[in-house]
Amino acid sequence: MKAQKYCFDGKKKLNLDKLSTNGKDDDVKKEEILKLTEENQLKISALQEKLYAEGREGLIIVLQAIDAAGKDSTIKHVMSGVNPQGVDVISFKAPNSEELAHDFLWRVNKHLPTRGKIGIFNRSYYEDVLVVQVHKMNRNYHMAKRVIEMDDDVFFDKRYKHIRNYEEYLYDNSYRIVKIFLNVSKEEQKERFMERIDLQEKNWKFDAGDLKERALWDEYHKVFEDVINATATKECPWYVLPADQKWYTRYLVSEILLKALEDIDPKYPELSKEEQDELLECKRILMEEK
Repeated sequence: MKAQKYCFDGKKKLNLDKLSTNGKDDDVKKEEILKLTEENQLKISALQEKLYAEGREGLIIVLQAIDAAGKDSTIKHVMSGVNPQGVDVISFKAPNSEELAHDFLWRVNKHLPTRGKIGIFNRSYYEDVLVVQVHKMNRNYHMAKRVIEMDDDVFFDKRYKHIRNYEEYLYDNSYRIVKIFLNVSKEEQKERFMERIDLQEKNWKFDAGDLKERALWDEYHKVFEDVINATATKECPWYVLPADQKWYTRYLVSEILLKALEDIDPKYPELSKEEQDELLECKRILMEEK
C-alpha cells in the first residue's frame, strides 16, 4: 500500500519539511492511478454495504489540512460510490457560544456516527489544538483561573492527553479512527487561491481571511507537526499525504479507507434457523398469491 509510507503511528517522528507534498518520489502514472482509484471505490462500496448491514463497528475519518488543500473535493470523489445512508459528513466550523460553554469534546460526541456507519469529520476536535494554539485563543476562554493561567505548553499537553484518551475510549467502544492530514505546499496553495479569485464559479470558495491564515504558514506547520507527533498511535494513526496532485491524494485516501474496511472485515448478518424458516414461509405465501 503506497499510503503506508505516509503513516505515522507513534513509532517515528514526523518532520514536515522532509516530507514530499507532490508524490513524485512514488513514481506513479496518472492514468494508472485513476484506474486503481475506481477499483478501490468499487471495493469500498461493497464493504460499506456489509459494514452498514452488520452494524458492529463504526469508522471515523478525520480530515485536517491547511486551507485549499482539497478536503471537500477529496470527500466528494472518494465517497462517490457509497450508500449515502451509511455515511455522515460533518464539517466543524468555529464553535458557537453553546459549544464554547461546554468541554471541547462535547460537540464531537453529538456527531459520532452510529456503529455500522462511516463518519467523515471535515476538520474536527483537532481544531481545538491547532487554530486555538496558533492564535492563543485559550487565554481568553471563560474558564477557571487555574485553567486560563496555565502555561500554554502545559495546557496543550493536557489536551493532547485528552485526545489520546478519547480516541482510545472510542476504539474500545467499537470505533476505528483514521486521521488524515493533506500536506499541500505553500506554492500550490497560492495557485489554488488564485484560481478561486480568477474563476467566477469558484469565487464563493475564497475568503479574504484565508490570507491572514496563510501569513501564519510556519506557525501552523510547526503546530501540525507537534499535534501529529503527540497524538499518533497504533490504534489511531495519522496519514500525512502529499496533496499537490489531487488525483494522487484521492487514490491514497481510497487506499486508506479500503484498508480500514478490510481490517474491520464486516459480514452480512447470518439469520437464525427460525428466521430462515420465516423467510421460506413468506416466500410460500407470496408464491401462492393470485
